[in-house]
Amino acid sequence: MSELLFKGAEWDFDTIRRVHDACEAIAQNELGLSTYPNRIEVISAEQMLDAYAANGMPVLYKHWSFGKRFARHEGLYRKGFQGLAYEIVINSSPCISYVMEENTALMQTLVIAHAAFGHNHFFKNNTLFQQWTDAEGILDYLEFARGYVTECEDRYGATAVERVLDAAHALQSHGVFRSPRRRVPDLASERRRELERRAHDEAMYNDLWRATVPASGTTQRRADDERRRALLELPQENILYFLEKSAPRLAPWQREILRIVRQVAQYFYPQIQTKVMNEGCATYVHHRILTRLHEQGRITDGHYLEFLQSHTNVVFQPSYDDPRYGGLNPYALGFAMMSDIARIAEDPTAEDRDWFPAFAGCGDAMGVLREGWAAFRDESFIAQFLSPRLMRDLRLFHLADEEDEDALRVAAIHDERGYRRIRRALARQYDIGRTDPDIQIADVDLAGDRRLVLHHRVLDRQLLQAEEVKAVLQHLADLWGYDVVLKEMDPVEDRILKEHHAASRPGIATG
Repeated sequence: MSELLFKGAEWDFDTIRRVHDACEAIAQNELGLSTYPNRIEVISAEQMLDAYAANGMPVLYKHWSFGKRFARHEGLYRKGFQGLAYEIVINSSPCISYVMEENTALMQTLVIAHAAFGHNHFFKNNTLFQQWTDAEGILDYLEFARGYVTECEDRYGATAVERVLDAAHALQSHGVFRSPRRRVPDLASERRRELERRAHDEAMYNDLWRATVPASGTTQRRADDERRRALLELPQENILYFLEKSAPRLAPWQREILRIVRQVAQYFYPQIQTKVMNEGCATYVHHRILTRLHEQGRITDGHYLEFLQSHTNVVFQPSYDDPRYGGLNPYALGFAMMSDIARIAEDPTAEDRDWFPAFAGCGDAMGVLREGWAAFRDESFIAQFLSPRLMRDLRLFHLADEEDEDALRVAAIHDERGYRRIRRALARQYDIGRTDPDIQIADVDLAGDRRLVLHHRVLDRQLLQAEEVKAVLQHLADLWGYDVVLKEMDPVEDRILKEHHAASRPGIATG
């Protein structure tokens, strides 16, 4: 029997080191994982709450919303209404894993396997993270962002900075590029490039806003209009980027704060699209590692039972008629899919061979999984790998809720056609192109009242919630400095379904 990593619930830092090294040996040598260097930090419950408040970021600028979030989570935690995460992991190099000091030795082993190797491998190898994040530079950039915001507060006042941050946070979900357009920015050099970027932007800004006098003649007007739209990069999906580059009345420091908020939003963009895969990968990896440690005699039977209880709680999926049901648990769906892919690769049925001829029976489960973790996001992963057997095990079916029908209708069941419809319908629920509204800046009236025009391409007749639109559009108008109109458009008939208006208030845009 191999030497036990620990005997009871207590642990020290030597225990953490032994656990890390044992997990690393299995992760690298048996599972073939490739990870960033690990940095494990042990924190208190209060520090974990603080990390919650700042979206899990180790360093971030101050904002009142973080304090509000901290107070809410702390109140629920102290009253026993909410537990705390066992860990938080940062997509950086080195990969930072925060673990709770209250964890038992077994729980520290579980979260190290889950975060320091499962999530770490996914962060490093998934294509979306490679396209959109700079793991080498994010920590330096966050230090720069915190320092810059603090300097602005000292120079311009906390209230002025807070108003810009409030508006930017309201728009941050529309402050990302959804399709690759250039290589990942070198975040570590942002401070050095700040002055160069400002000089270039000011030149572009002056060139654009000089051309506000209406031209005479149809041909000249058309040429000026095309040039104007090219300079403004219209239509533009990234609203914060557009405001940073083109808002006529923002000061340079305000533009830089918009850039900071959108860079942080872009950092989280891949995580939004890979929740099922990321958690499924980490959960599958921790299950494989802990099971192997038990087989090697590195943890006792009692500790393995403790692990199985925690693991079962993580992947628990209430049925649709259970009062606890709140949709599909991403841990449950992700782990089930990873386990099912491994089964198909190693012990397929005839049905599996028909559905997945490319890898059924190949014998290399980890190779298939590593390739899937690297190449897909949730929507495409589900569309590619969800099997009929797993649909039966999860008892999935498709309900149709049609506007012109009085009752819900079961649109797909467990037959050949039904499996494909269920898989397609479930995949679409994770398609960010459908779950997030498609809102783009369509035009700007430079020669007139400088009104900003946005279009919302309405899908499935789902209009935006009026109260939310009113609040967010007001923030947009405040940053733009002039009136704003949002038109909700029927994408088929190209007609306006509804309009929303907001007028700029004094206080932010003062240039």
